[in-house]
Amino acid sequence: MTEENLLQLGVGSMVIHPSFGRGILVEESDKSYKIFFYDIDKAKEIDRTYDKLDIITKTAPQQTLAPIELKDIEELFLTTVFKYFDPPINIPLAGKWIDGKIIITSGDTSLQPKEIPTEQFFHKIVMLRDRLRVLEQNINTHPKLNDEDRLHLQQYITRIYGSLTTFNVLFKEKDHQFKGTGSEKD
Repeated sequence: MTEENLLQLGVGSMVIHPSFGRGILVEESDKSYKIFFYDIDKAKEIDRTYDKLDIITKTAPQQTLAPIELKDIEELFLTTVFKYFDPPINIPLAGKWIDGKIIITSGDTSLQPKEIPTEQFFHKIVMLRDRLRVLEQNINTHPKLNDEDRLHLQQYITRIYGSLTTFNVLFKEKDHQFKGTGSEKD
């Protein structure tokens, strides 16, 4: 196994595991990471070659590998979760779309259509929304950005939200939908 094939994350990196949910890397070793997953309230050993982790925030690997105390993990975890995430909630799909399919057909009739389960597509949309929120938080708290830069970047994010309003039909609850500049009422 070469060094290029290894996942390079440092303690404090935030990830999403397909089965265990959101977690924070708390310990590194040569071959694995110990990640505390708050959805299951447990730390799990994950091989460094595991390629199904979605990386939310990445910190550089430590030069010296030293384990962290449990109290430090809890403090770091709570601070990070409250800083970057809304409390974890289940975003429900509108009932009419449950067990549905999204079918994408090509203008080229020799190509097969692509079918995607609506629940799977909706999950990706919700993940996109969550990552946009994390990006927004990172922009708002970034120490090197001035107010003008923050405003400029925030306007792009607002436009992205506006572009994604097409997918609002999938959300069961209006509070979870995308909102662009046209739907803000102050």
